[in-house]
Amino acid sequence: MTPLQASQLALQICELAPIVPVLVVDDAAHAQPLAHALVAGGLPALEVTLRTPAALEVIAEMAKVDGGVVGAGTLLTPDDVHAAVDAGAKFGVSPGATDRLLDACEEAGLPLLPGVSTATEAMRLLERGYTMLKFFPAEASGGAPAVKAIGAPIPQISFCPTGGVSPANAADYLSLSNVVCAGGSWVAPKDKVQAGDWDGITALAKDAAALPR
Repeated sequence: MTPLQASQLALQICELAPIVPVLVVDDAAHAQPLAHALVAGGLPALEVTLRTPAALEVIAEMAKVDGGVVGAGTLLTPDDVHAAVDAGAKFGVSPGATDRLLDACEEAGLPLLPGVSTATEAMRLLERGYTMLKFFPAEASGGAPAVKAIGAPIPQISFCPTGGVSPANAADYLSLSNVVCAGGSWVAPKDKVQAGDWDGITALAKDAAALPR
């Protein structure tokens, strides 16, 4: 898979909904009901972060849910890429980008949303052929004004800001011409997941899916 193909597929996934849930799931038993709840609320693209021992099993279970497109977040190494693909991930997300990680994703045919926080990082990925990037950590890196400022001289790149995005500021990001969607964890709060409040999560997803962009 070429970087251009990867970015085209990543863009298609990002266009599915204004918010991509960023999920940290400790118990694989929660995977399918959580995915059903989010998809029912209008958020089909699901990023499962590789931050828990259960993450790969969670990806495998969510991949069975109709209507969902499950990706693996926090990809750091080629081994992470291979494990994610084997588990059924359809896309990957990384906090940054290294040549080894990019090579591994391209060789595995896994569309990657690589993370950047500076114009130089964005230019380097654009030079390689990537045009759909993650802006991370969004709030700590200057928030919506920073995304807008980087976009002015590099209009070829589109972003999915992640990190500190919330219902209070999501609209600020989504209003920008170079933002396709944003990543957020608030749609699947830990207390609701642990309590099995799937209806509550669907309600949060519906609110997020209705955000204008």
